[in-house]
Amino acid sequence: MEYNTSRNRLVIPEYGRNIQMMIEHAITIEDREKRNSAAKAIVAVMGYLNPQLQNITDFRHKLWDHLFVISDFKLDVDSPYPIPSKDSLKSKPQRVSYPNNKIKFKYYGTQMENMIAKIAEMVEGEKKVQITQNIANFMKMSYLTWNRDTVDDSTILGHLEKLSESKLKLSETVKLNHTNELLTLSKEKERERERDRKQNRGGRNNNKNRRRKK
Repeated sequence: MEYNTSRNRLVIPEYGRNIQMMIEHAITIEDREKRNSAAKAIVAVMGYLNPQLQNITDFRHKLWDHLFVISDFKLDVDSPYPIPSKDSLKSKPQRVSYPNNKIKFKYYGTQMENMIAKIAEMVEGEKKVQITQNIANFMKMSYLTWNRDTVDDSTILGHLEKLSESKLKLSETVKLNHTNELLTLSKEKERERERDRKQNRGGRNNNKNRRRKK
């Protein structure tokens, strides 16, 4: 019996050992025309076994790149796309700079601060008051999502005033949505996200089962 530990390492495990063995065999084909035909057939099988790649832009280009990577760039065939170099795999991606802007309240985030800044620039009027109250309700829900506890409206209004640099103020008589109502809404959204995650997992499992039956 032959164990996987005694075999060559799988370069890209998602394609499986049979694909890798097919590519290794294609490398040994001396006739270039037959080698090209074998490469095209292997790419077609790779796409059939991994339909999720079809959601990727230029997925056939990706398949050909993977073909050369699995062959350790030893497969000499005519590719319809530029052949990647082995050195390109060793190059490190550019470092992503960490944002320098400081968030005053983490549970609101940068986007919330940007929205508040835009609202503060609006012309005074009933529309601005209504939007300001809506953003205050959204702030309260965000606060409760992080803290899972009750919060006074005065706290939220104080945060709003601070984030807007005192440009947005609501009357102390304004009543924001009740805490229980916001917590219920937050839980409903979480359940919706969980249902979506289960449906996505179910769809992937169904695809796998259909491929196994074939």
